[in-house]
Amino acid sequence: METTATPTARKPSKWYFSLTTQVLVAMLLGALAGWMFPQLGATLRPFAELFIKMVKMVIGPLVFLMVVAGISGMGDLKKVGRVGMKAVVYFEVVTTVALVVGLVAGNLFHPGSGMSPPAPSESQRAVVEKFSGAAKEHSVVDFLLNIVPDNVFGAFVHGDVLQIMFFAVLFGAAVLSMGEKGRKIEETIDRLSAALFGVIAIVIRYAPIAAFSAMAFTVGAFGLSSLGSLALLVLSTYAAMAFFIFVVLGLVARFYGFSLLRFLAYIKEEILIMLSTSNSESVLPRLMEKMQKLGCSKSVVALVLPTGYTLNQDGTSIYLSLSTLFIAQAYGIDLSVTQQVGLVAIMMITSKGVGGVSGAGFVILASTLAAIGTLPVEGLALLLGVERFMSMGRGLINMIGNAVATVVVAKSEGELDESGAIEEYRRHFADPAISTI
Repeated sequence: METTATPTARKPSKWYFSLTTQVLVAMLLGALAGWMFPQLGATLRPFAELFIKMVKMVIGPLVFLMVVAGISGMGDLKKVGRVGMKAVVYFEVVTTVALVVGLVAGNLFHPGSGMSPPAPSESQRAVVEKFSGAAKEHSVVDFLLNIVPDNVFGAFVHGDVLQIMFFAVLFGAAVLSMGEKGRKIEETIDRLSAALFGVIAIVIRYAPIAAFSAMAFTVGAFGLSSLGSLALLVLSTYAAMAFFIFVVLGLVARFYGFSLLRFLAYIKEEILIMLSTSNSESVLPRLMEKMQKLGCSKSVVALVLPTGYTLNQDGTSIYLSLSTLFIAQAYGIDLSVTQQVGLVAIMMITSKGVGGVSGAGFVILASTLAAIGTLPVEGLALLLGVERFMSMGRGLINMIGNAVATVVVAKSEGELDESGAIEEYRRHFADPAISTI
């Protein structure tokens, strides 16, 4: 079984020097700055975007190197196919459960009831038309065809993870078929991967500045008052997401024999960075590194985590079904149980057609409303005011869901070094008493 070496034990740094503390303090100060100086806060967005761009610049090369190394290191293409199929089946089951959770929350809280939707403004209408147009251009067939890049270098230029993975799988299979001749290629790839993780270690030092800027921008540009009459929708969505994490994923973790709460504490830095930037891709490279340190084999991490970022969008699924029901309630359209079951079936299809598209949550929602035909697409305008707050929750659940999926697939394949995971937990939490994962 392929594992990563357990890092040498080192004396834990003071809590106030840790990245977690720095990011958390930066978020609080950023929110305060945005509240006290909203005009200044609204101008700080570029500093947050700089961090996201620095992380994205290494995602493509890192995913390629990790997938190639993972496949070539498996030694068996049948095993590659089995891991990939297991991941896809898991993704489909869990995202369907997430869709149902969103519908149940919508029926329980009725966030759209009693609203009188105003006519959308010109700017809102323009935004709705933009996402509606994007939805028409991205059918499921287009999505499948788009997995194969027209140009390999173009896939890296545009940062299309699925296209990069497609080429990486073929390249990895080719290296695997070379036998001993492919060893030098594997060694070179391992060295390049180590160098890229070094780049990430440098970039991550900028995270507190990005967290401060992103929170100052969010509060300064939108303000907490932007929640307004849509507060019930936001609260309903976050309640559904909390249920999904602690009940659904909690049961999954218990079934596979690991503690969800300890796991969440282990990735708390990534959670804080994701919340501050509202971009789940900003933690993908670091999350891949952490999953390996936890004892998941490089091959499983390389195949499951990047694929999940496109196919396993649990947070987006909750948002999608709940927001659809919210729009129906706001416009006084009563959907029967049969119609809601049909909604889930439609969303299972539409949610797979826009992976990697900017503003994917809105695009999926637009395509769903268009497919249903009985709900007004202009209802999207009702959600624009709270989109920033909703995207934070979506990205968080997507990230946690994919991290859990990686552990689940690794454990089910016997590709999780549990003794290594225990040692990593002991080192990370500075607690030698930890004896289980």
